[in-house]
Amino acid sequence: MTDHPRPLLVRPHWQDLSGPWGFATDDEDRGLALGWHEDAAPYTRTITVPYPPESELSGLRDTAPHPVVWYRRTLRPDRAPGPGERLLLHFGAVDYRARVWVNGVHVGGHEGGHTPFTFDVTDALVPGAEQVVVVRAEDECDDATQPRGKQDWRAEPHEIWYHRTTGIWQPVWAEVVPALHLRTLHWTPDVPGAAVTVEVELSRKPERDVDVRVVLTLGEEVLADQTCRTRQRDGRWVIAIPAARHQLEQARLLWTPESPTLLDARVELSAGGQPIDAVTSYVGLRSTGIRDGRFLLNGRPRFLRLVLAQNYWPGSHLAAPADALRREVELARELGFNGVRVHQKVEDPRFLAWCDRLGLMVWSELPSAYEYAPRTVERLTREWLEVVARDRSHPCVVTWVPFNESWGVWHAADVSEQRHATAALYHLTKALDGTRPVISNDGWEHTESDIWGLHDYAPTGASIRERYADRDAVERVLTDRPPARRVALLGDPVRRGQPVVLSEIGGLSLRPGAGEPWHGYAAVTTTGELAEQFGQFVDAVLDSPELAGFCWTQLTDTEQETNGLLTAGREPKLPVEVVRRILTRPARSAPAEAIDAARRAARQAD
Repeated sequence: MTDHPRPLLVRPHWQDLSGPWGFATDDEDRGLALGWHEDAAPYTRTITVPYPPESELSGLRDTAPHPVVWYRRTLRPDRAPGPGERLLLHFGAVDYRARVWVNGVHVGGHEGGHTPFTFDVTDALVPGAEQVVVVRAEDECDDATQPRGKQDWRAEPHEIWYHRTTGIWQPVWAEVVPALHLRTLHWTPDVPGAAVTVEVELSRKPERDVDVRVVLTLGEEVLADQTCRTRQRDGRWVIAIPAARHQLEQARLLWTPESPTLLDARVELSAGGQPIDAVTSYVGLRSTGIRDGRFLLNGRPRFLRLVLAQNYWPGSHLAAPADALRREVELARELGFNGVRVHQKVEDPRFLAWCDRLGLMVWSELPSAYEYAPRTVERLTREWLEVVARDRSHPCVVTWVPFNESWGVWHAADVSEQRHATAALYHLTKALDGTRPVISNDGWEHTESDIWGLHDYAPTGASIRERYADRDAVERVLTDRPPARRVALLGDPVRRGQPVVLSEIGGLSLRPGAGEPWHGYAAVTTTGELAEQFGQFVDAVLDSPELAGFCWTQLTDTEQETNGLLTAGREPKLPVEVVRRILTRPARSAPAEAIDAARRAARQAD
């Protein structure tokens, strides 16, 4: 089920804690000393969680900088934990640093504004009473070592930065679990080996042998049913899928954007034949890689037709309104894109679940900090570890991007520590997940990268055509004629057949009205001009035999960046069929089967 806040590890019973909470700002940071975690009096305002206080849907629309905010609500669990059970309190994301109390008892804290955390609050419960949950969130807008992405540090958005998203901005929810329960699951598909590896972490080390049963199904067909015995807290097992051993059978099981097949999974925990815990999940069988200048999906070249997705909404900022996550995926697919580069944001797992189910590839990117210091490296590393751990089982995620345009490592070309930072996160990511390409620093100044992503806001399609016309032209861009006055490659990286992808191009805006705030790269006057220039840019990329893909800037207008193919209200600026026809033309570098598929898609669009 894709509306569950943790779609890869689902129990049927959970309690949504969205809705009205008490709210208070604490600009002088006096709340801790005054005991606000035990006092209801300061919470004189009401906020709708999970929308940030800066947003309209929160009910507040308070855009002033508040370095500390507090939340309070009462909770009566749908089902109180019984003997041998625990109550877990889950937070999808709280920006930036959170501390949590239940009934005045401090149950834990977390730093990192884009990743989830969970506390076992059982020992803080008061039997038979309503439970009081209090959250304190710190979000210092002038702390440039804090990973903040596109959130502005000024009072009003400027240039390419947007209103802040402070405090709780993803779901808060509770569930009752057995004391010994399945804490995490990770899936790693092995397409050539006709298998999948499952990694299971339990909440604690079992006191006796326990059985972990994994069942994989496709509809009513059971593909695998395997039971493993352990007395360890975590285990890693390979689950064979006999139906995937033969290539003809394997084809129907593989995940692709055109056929996003997912295998349903059930994982059961038992001891002595007695059930303890059970969760549902899913697996996508697919592989990613690079070879000979091409991005590979399931061992075959795949031309990347990506769109830059800020995933920002006027009424709720980084938090998604109801049903918006699915619609965002549908819009990208309807336009003809086969993937998104989620820019400077770690998106809600429910968005990734819709990408999994509807078939949209994702480049996952870490929000940047803006000042280099040891503290910056520590914060980026800690949060990135949590991002990769949370999302590496999603088949839609095909590329990891820890840095963008040298943000926060502004002097990487000259300062060795900053070069080492980008290379270190590349290698750390590969150590955690060796199955996907990793880009050290998308845009330019690559140290170690599996894909050389270049940001080229050339004024015309003709400029793109000239710069990337053939192998010699692309080599000149990589070595001595970078598009953004930044060196494309730092040092002398080993050539391993890295694809070259124009991971930001376009940025075309319809000319804004007089006095309207606007930031863009180029503007046109009419929708006809927009369609013509969009087509020229895309054709120039598709005609290059050396490019492996592109990412168009951008999907939607966002604040003053009005260069989307859609308005901020998600209305198309051009007819959808026009955009799709332009995007789905076969690339010159595509293999024959991809050309045939693109032609079929174009005919369907017509």
